[in-house]
Amino acid sequence: MNAYFFFKSLHLISVISWMAGLLYLPRIFVYHSENMNKEEICTVFKTMERKLYNYIMMPAMLLSWIFGLVLISYVGIETLSAKWLQIKLVLVILLSIYHFYLRSLLLSFNENNNTKSSKFFRWLNEFPTLLLIIIVFIVIFKPI
Repeated sequence: MNAYFFFKSLHLISVISWMAGLLYLPRIFVYHSENMNKEEICTVFKTMERKLYNYIMMPAMLLSWIFGLVLISYVGIETLSAKWLQIKLVLVILLSIYHFYLRSLLLSFNENNNTKSSKFFRWLNEFPTLLLIIIVFIVIFKPI
């Protein structure tokens, strides 16, 4: 088996899992923010948010980074001089910052301190989608 394709497959699986979480957690926040006055429902949302973040999103993000760095080292560190890869890495860093921002929002919900509206969370949910589209096109076409 070709090690490069093995790690590339693991990287893609991890990225897909991470993106699923990045897209789903804000959607849960939408419903959570709309039901702040219903304690039983909020308890369910808090559990869903915590489990999604800790058991799916964090491991998937870490594995995405690990397998991505393994791929870079496998093809050679000099590939970091490619502009397309530099742009991709900057965008992935932005996704990682977004990931940890979602954690801060999760903690806010957990402490019953959310002040953001469901409309805010609907708009927030567009950010990872936009970055995903740009990253995919950059990786496939390597325009620079």
